[in-house]
Amino acid sequence: MALAAGLFLLPAQLKHHSCCPDLRRGPLLVFGKPRRERGRRSIAPVARLFGPAIFEASKLKVLFLGVDEQKHPGKLPRTYTLTHSDVTSKITLAVSNTINRAQLQGWYNRLQRDEVVAEWKKVQGKMSLHVHCHISGGHFLLDLIANLRYYIFCKELPVVLKAFVHGDETLFNSYPELEEAMVWVYFHSSLPEFNRVECWGPLRDAASRGRGKAGDASSSSSGSPMDRPQQCQVECDCCFPPQSLIPWPHDLQEEYQESAGQLQQ
Repeated sequence: MALAAGLFLLPAQLKHHSCCPDLRRGPLLVFGKPRRERGRRSIAPVARLFGPAIFEASKLKVLFLGVDEQKHPGKLPRTYTLTHSDVTSKITLAVSNTINRAQLQGWYNRLQRDEVVAEWKKVQGKMSLHVHCHISGGHFLLDLIANLRYYIFCKELPVVLKAFVHGDETLFNSYPELEEAMVWVYFHSSLPEFNRVECWGPLRDAASRGRGKAGDASSSSSGSPMDRPQQCQVECDCCFPPQSLIPWPHDLQEEYQESAGQLQQ
């Protein structure tokens, strides 16, 4: 998701952008027209980090790992683990009953942290999709470019959501009402301004139009954890699964406080 380029850029090099107040407008890397150099014509690559995000089904690889393609996620646990290669531009999506940890191994993935993981939840009888992205924390490079990473994730998430729908098409063909489920996005960061939860509206709208245009996502900055539907505190049939399938903190304010305490030590 173009995050590799961001690892080599400092926030001071960025201008203002509408999605993130600390980013600048226009392409991050702009290369001029082909030029002659020592009698040879060299063509520099074009990288338009701030261009439109486009989903290409031909670059998507889908893995179904121990999950029934047609089983409703309100009855059987269902998660998505999505990773992307900046070298090949290929997207790998694993559909399983828990996140695919094997997909997140390796030095490249641990450095980039550009994975997106998600889970289906039924809360008080209503289905919703909960998406998690790692913005910063873990090593200092991610902290330096947290604003850029937040921007990139916001821009690329509609592509990710389209990959979910396309890759799990058997499920959505069987239960088309799932495209009306609300999407909640958790941005995990060691910096408080990016450690947040946003409501992106119905999945159909979030996948087609993205942040700020899907449902009430334009006011997503006020989408605090208090606004999320809460599971019942006692055993019931209207909430499933009883515990989150993603082992990341869901109370993001608590997560930030823990990160701050570690930094102070």
